[in-house]
Amino acid sequence: MSRMPARVRSAFEAELERARSSTDPDQQWRALERAHILSQEWAWPHTRAHWAMLRLALRCRDRREAVGQVVRLAFGGIASATGRAPLGNTGRTDVGIFTPMQIPEDLAAVLTADATTAR
Repeated sequence: MSRMPARVRSAFEAELERARSSTDPDQQWRALERAHILSQEWAWPHTRAHWAMLRLALRCRDRREAVGQVVRLAFGGIASATGRAPLGNTGRTDVGIFTPMQIPEDLAAVLTADATTAR
């Protein structure tokens, strides 16, 4: 398993920090979705993204989202480790767990910039 490239890790950590520092739940969710997209190829960061999503779901008292995040926590790291994480998926419960989605252009640029060193 490869390490997350520095450029991707930096963008991932920035999104997690943006989620932590915001007081607006919609902005927090958006930042965590972006962190999730960046993390999907790497088991531990992917798990961290879902852990942060579970914590936010609990703070928002969103039972459906919290249950969905527990399921994703159980399988997300495994999906990353086996190459089965659906790229672009935002990681939320309103999206199918195996549904690939289009990656936003700015995140795609971060992910592809280090494509040769990431694999």
